[in-house]
Amino acid sequence: MKRLLVTGASGFLGSRVIRFYDGKYEIFAPSHAQMDITDIGSVKAVFENFRPDLVVHGAAISDLDQCEKERERSWKINVDGSRNIAAMAFQFHAKCLLCSSDQVYFGKDRLKEGAGPHNEDEVTDPFNLYGQGKKKAEEASLLENPDCVILRLSWMYDRETVNGQEHGDFFRTLISDLETADKLSFPVYDVRGITDVNEVIRNMEKAWGLPGGIYNFGSPNDRNTYETVVRMFQALNWDVGRLSKNEQAFAPDLRDISMGQKKVNDNGIFFSTTLEGLVRNGTNVYKSLAR
Repeated sequence: MKRLLVTGASGFLGSRVIRFYDGKYEIFAPSHAQMDITDIGSVKAVFENFRPDLVVHGAAISDLDQCEKERERSWKINVDGSRNIAAMAFQFHAKCLLCSSDQVYFGKDRLKEGAGPHNEDEVTDPFNLYGQGKKKAEEASLLENPDCVILRLSWMYDRETVNGQEHGDFFRTLISDLETADKLSFPVYDVRGITDVNEVIRNMEKAWGLPGGIYNFGSPNDRNTYETVVRMFQALNWDVGRLSKNEQAFAPDLRDISMGQKKVNDNGIFFSTTLEGLVRNGTNVYKSLAR
């Protein structure tokens, strides 16, 4: 049985990776006390003891506001931590999947850059510190480990809660609001993929076979968030009249961080569109909501 090392085990993605692959791989998911990813010596000790064949590096500070408030700490975790994991994976011949973000496409000159979908070979100039850190982590990790597979992930959701402390995501918040709020508001100036996390996790097994490099890894979407939810409601026969437009968020510039799929598709990896995933999950979770 191959050995899988997972970082960020208490997080949204990491906890689900562990649950999905439990029994298929021998999994070690060290806590911070067991491995400090910002300390290369600590990381090396874990690799020496566990000798992983595969690595999923999901540990990060992903909250945009927290990154801005704790700039030095978030940079150490998101950049130095990623570099250390990639370097040790290379030294110990483990295939490494490193989780990045679609936020690298949210550029400082976003209005001039034009619309998505964005491709992996574009020159990026991220607007926020989190995106800047992810871009730097990609570069540093590939310098240390050319075989590292960088996954640019979109906004992810699940239809169930795994960790009782985790924040609500797009889908579960939507379902909760449908039960409590009369009106639901969604931005019209925001275009991005929103992905079922279970598709991401299932596709990781194929991603371990990818050549080193950067890959967009999430659902395609060419509609703004408001239009996406309207189409979801129409498909499910839910009351579209409960939806309203948020015309303040990201105005006056359109944020389009949607991602092109050609590179992963050419390698046999496919994702449902954002709309397909939301309709599928809406059907499964809330069949009685037709109003």
